[in-house]
Amino acid sequence: MPISTISSCFNQLRERKGTALMPFIMAGDPNLSISAEILIKLQESGADIIELGIPYSDPLADGPVIQAAASRALKAGTTPKSVLKMLSSLKGKLTVPILLFTYSNPLLNRGMQRFCKEASDSGAAGLVVPDLPLEEAEVLSPLAASQGLDLVLLIAPTTPAERLARIAQSSRGFTYLVSVTGVTGERSVLDQRVKSLIKQVKEISSIPVAVGFGISGPDQVTEVRTLGADGAIIGSALVKRIFNAAPGCEVDEAGIFCSELRKAAG
Repeated sequence: MPISTISSCFNQLRERKGTALMPFIMAGDPNLSISAEILIKLQESGADIIELGIPYSDPLADGPVIQAAASRALKAGTTPKSVLKMLSSLKGKLTVPILLFTYSNPLLNRGMQRFCKEASDSGAAGLVVPDLPLEEAEVLSPLAASQGLDLVLLIAPTTPAERLARIAQSSRGFTYLVSVTGVTGERSVLDQRVKSLIKQVKEISSIPVAVGFGISGPDQVTEVRTLGADGAIIGSALVKRIFNAAPGCEVDEAGIFCSELRKAAG
């Protein structure tokens, strides 16, 4: 099987001893046209991989900032189909890997095989489905791989060791290490278990480890890099910056913040 674009990205970063900068935005917040511009701006500002949220009405893994963004996007009429259409329109311009963040209900309603094909056709490189049971993920992973998509699985500080090993060995592209117990959102301090969890995952699997849920700025990007993580995922802090930007300044504000994070990622 050919190497995925996500794996290729991490390999290149490993050669230059950098940490992957992985910003998250909610598609359709404030609208899909601006989301498209933000994706390009993040790429220009140093993002290595971009996580693109598909808005959902019951986002159990998300904190208040991203929940509010999803609500705004849904009110603006954003649908999974319109998100994929927007992403498809950027082919040839957007070259960094795009990781789609969705929930199991819309994915299962669409059908795993069909969703994977449509995601791949749109230009996506991978999927994250935080509420998908591991047993279902083990069914979805080969379907995703058949369409050239990596299914990225999540590990939390509370994941039992036996299950952690199973997840780490099943994840593709990278393993997503949730740095806190709970939902997404900015935190001032990372969980003390993050360092040992990174080490534990790397002893089990050779694929990269990226840390998310709770990274709020450059200092914490530097911290996770120091702890040995291969990637840093920043969601709520960026979504908040976009929301608080003056009308018409959302794209520039996203670019400024991404550039600040890039310096910390190396």
